[in-house]
Amino acid sequence: MFNAKNLYMNTYKGKRNVYLLIIGGLLAWFITAFLILPNLNLIYTVFFSEGSFSLSTFEKILNSERAMDSLKNSFLLAFSMIITVNVIGVFIVLVMEYFDIKGANILRLGYYTTLIYGGLIAVFGFTYIYGKNGYMTNFLTGIFPGMNDQWFIGYPAVLFVMTITGTSNYVLFLTQSVRNIDFQTIEAAKNMGASTFRILWSVVLPVLKPILIALSILVFQSGLGALAVPLVVGGEDFQTINPMILSFSQTIGSRDLAALLAIFLGLTQILLLYILTKSEKKGTYFSISKVKTKIHKQKIKNKFGNIIVHFFAYLLFAIYVLPVISIIAFSFTDAYSITTGTLSLERFTLENYMKIFMDGSVVKPFLTSVVYSALASGIVVTAILFIARLIHRYNNRLTEMLEYLLYIPWLLPSTLIALGLMMTYDVPRMIINNNVLTGTLVIMLIGYIIIKIPFTLRIIKAAYYSVDPSLEDAAKNLGAKSIYT
Repeated sequence: MFNAKNLYMNTYKGKRNVYLLIIGGLLAWFITAFLILPNLNLIYTVFFSEGSFSLSTFEKILNSERAMDSLKNSFLLAFSMIITVNVIGVFIVLVMEYFDIKGANILRLGYYTTLIYGGLIAVFGFTYIYGKNGYMTNFLTGIFPGMNDQWFIGYPAVLFVMTITGTSNYVLFLTQSVRNIDFQTIEAAKNMGASTFRILWSVVLPVLKPILIALSILVFQSGLGALAVPLVVGGEDFQTINPMILSFSQTIGSRDLAALLAIFLGLTQILLLYILTKSEKKGTYFSISKVKTKIHKQKIKNKFGNIIVHFFAYLLFAIYVLPVISIIAFSFTDAYSITTGTLSLERFTLENYMKIFMDGSVVKPFLTSVVYSALASGIVVTAILFIARLIHRYNNRLTEMLEYLLYIPWLLPSTLIALGLMMTYDVPRMIINNNVLTGTLVIMLIGYIIIKIPFTLRIIKAAYYSVDPSLEDAAKNLGAKSIYT
């Protein structure tokens, strides 16, 4: 009996080790071929731009006032967004899931609008409201004739748009974390005499720390990589580094400058990632009660506090909804109405929609993006579900190194990732069986996969931290296998 049990355990461990070796081999190949090698090529381009080792690229960047200003603006925006997006994102999630707010279901619809528009679409939606010919600008200039109609420009405008559009991940992921909070801990704090906001600060927010860390990293990354918003509303005085990287990368002679700027951004981001990851490992973030109770919405007993929360909840609702309404309204009009910011039944048309559905040149890029994004998402989520589990379970130097390697795509803007792949695989390479990938559909799918890896890893890893380990122990005691658990 004892020998049979030992034999079973040895066989199980042997199979597990074989699986781990296979998974490790595949990960090593993928990371080397598509995460390390293309980036080494970019680094080579920086330091060997003239055929031999040279620091001339650094001199070019340091002597460029425009490049240095753009670099400063990127960091200013990124650090500012960590504060503003966390404040707004946490607030709207609490309004939807934690506090007892009148009309919460209606507010939810408004806060979720950022999930259906982003990038250039979101920027244009805000310019329709606050831009030179926007509705809000026309309204304000009617009251204050001497007001500057180009007030919505520069750093405040960029930060405002990036903050509102940056909360989409909060309504996606933080809401679920709030729903999973054990209500018994809140009840216990109440019984001890803690106020509503004391409970929020000392009980609720600490439990949400892993997901907030993950979301903060994503916010910082989006601030550093801002492209569309600074281009449209940044003006001449506030341009970030990513538009400049894009400009440099389009010319062969300046690709070394683009690569160096991307490296600057990446080093800073990796430093922040390291600090936040270390912070994440210092605490315990799951409920310790044996039987969890579903959270109930909390009433704000302080009347003044209740009024303030309701006021800002509906103010934010208006800010979220107005750009969407303007986008929908202007989609039924012509270019003249969009340019002048006027709506008229005389200029109402369905021509725009007819062109989208009937013109193949318009439909094909849209369908291509949908198909490739769906394929990449399915592949990445399936793979990272197991990879994040390995990182969370074993938590050693090897898994820590694996985690940081998978964060490499956060080092570079997506334009530079694509550039690295193109420059590396425009010739046969032994690591991919001497195939040429540049110009094929395969390299596009690989690019989609690479970009989605860090985001997915951070979110899934944060989710694992919120799971009580006693659940896994209970499953093992009931005889469940690892894959079933």
